[in-house]
Amino acid sequence: MMENNTQLKEMIRSMVIDLLQGQKQGTALSQPVKQEARVQVEPGVFDTVDEAIQAAKAAQARFEDCTLATREKVIADIRAAMRPRVQELAQKTVEETGMGRVADKVLKLNLTLDKTPGVEDLITECETGDNGMTLYELSAYGVIGAITPSTNPAETLICNTIGMLAAGNAVFFSVHPGAKQLSRLLVSELNQIIAKSIGIENLIVTLREPSIESAQEMMLHPDVSLLVVTGGPGVVKQALQSGKKVIGAGAGNPPAFVDETADIKKAAQDIVLGASLDNNILCIAEKSVVAMRQIEPQLVQEMVKVGCALIENQQDIQRLVDLTVLPNGTPNKKFVGKNASVILDAAHITYNGDPRLIIMRTPKDHPFAVIEMLMPILPVVTVDSFDEGLDVCLMLEAGLHHTATMHSLNMERLNHMARKMKTSIFVKNGPSYAGLGFSGEGTTTFTIATPTGESTTSARCFARRRRCCLTTGFNIR
Repeated sequence: MMENNTQLKEMIRSMVIDLLQGQKQGTALSQPVKQEARVQVEPGVFDTVDEAIQAAKAAQARFEDCTLATREKVIADIRAAMRPRVQELAQKTVEETGMGRVADKVLKLNLTLDKTPGVEDLITECETGDNGMTLYELSAYGVIGAITPSTNPAETLICNTIGMLAAGNAVFFSVHPGAKQLSRLLVSELNQIIAKSIGIENLIVTLREPSIESAQEMMLHPDVSLLVVTGGPGVVKQALQSGKKVIGAGAGNPPAFVDETADIKKAAQDIVLGASLDNNILCIAEKSVVAMRQIEPQLVQEMVKVGCALIENQQDIQRLVDLTVLPNGTPNKKFVGKNASVILDAAHITYNGDPRLIIMRTPKDHPFAVIEMLMPILPVVTVDSFDEGLDVCLMLEAGLHHTATMHSLNMERLNHMARKMKTSIFVKNGPSYAGLGFSGEGTTTFTIATPTGESTTSARCFARRRRCCLTTGFNIR
């Protein structure tokens, strides 16, 4: 027994000496230690922009060789795996960003999972004739650099992931620092879903610590082929200067026009539903109401009935302005996406119940009318004619061409306003969110690319249109 112990001790001693010598000399014995130190604790989450993009590039090279059925499978698995997480994601979003309502975010996340189009959106076009056949097909860009906002972080990230993977791409998400914890968690979980589904890791990636500098580095990285920017006008402008193809979703200030022919009760309900969803942080949400004088009192009364706090005292209105608008004419971020009750309490204004919206009568040039507040504050502007109302709506929308709504039973007026507004989304006789496919027809998106013209984006927007010709004839007509 003693001899066996001596042999065992000698064997252990020899192994330790070999290990130490290997580490000192840089032999293969040291490699397992290095590999273990580099294990990704959070799949898809990296420390540097280049490291993340190189990983995504390698993943996309494998993904583009996969079949369309493989893409369909991974998207189906994302939808299925994310559905039980909706309530938790909504809660985490509100906790981190301090904006919106949990119940409303649940609605938006379910909408994203249900109505974001996938591979079926990649439509093939074909021409045939005496000289052969020409196909127009949509193929991947490669690695997409996508910037996401803090207002709709989870919805935008999931929606873009589905559309961009459907088109065959990998994605680097440059997320808003105000939602970095949630976004990092979501990227990590989506990576695990994708890896389990099709065995490819790092198809979507992000940074552990996002910053303005890292977003700028991503925009200029040579291995990023397309930029998709969901944010304010500043970041869209910067992306457009990168020299790359850009899909830019900028600001909006949607007006809601109500004329004397409208179903006033329904119009009031629709406007309150649309403007109050998630405390008005959606860019498509009604930001002002323009109402014909003869129906304005009834409209305001009906809005109060369905959950609005009407502020009539001019001093109270001014207190709200002083509280929520900064001296430079921008919204006070402290109150962006906050409940109406929080804003009213801070302004020391009394109210009843738990109002969904704060409304007040204002002139057309009032700060609440001309600034995209992103708060449950909705000004009502009175006009005397359809032509005046249309002019006011055009002034308030400020040429952003984003979203507008109108409530009327006059088809000629509805069509005339739709033509003149030239918005990416125009909703007739419904809440603004019908334009996203929620209680309205059509697919959904949380990247509405008005500055660059793609409008409501989908998988086909994230793909190159390519032309392939066969000249030897393929025609049976």
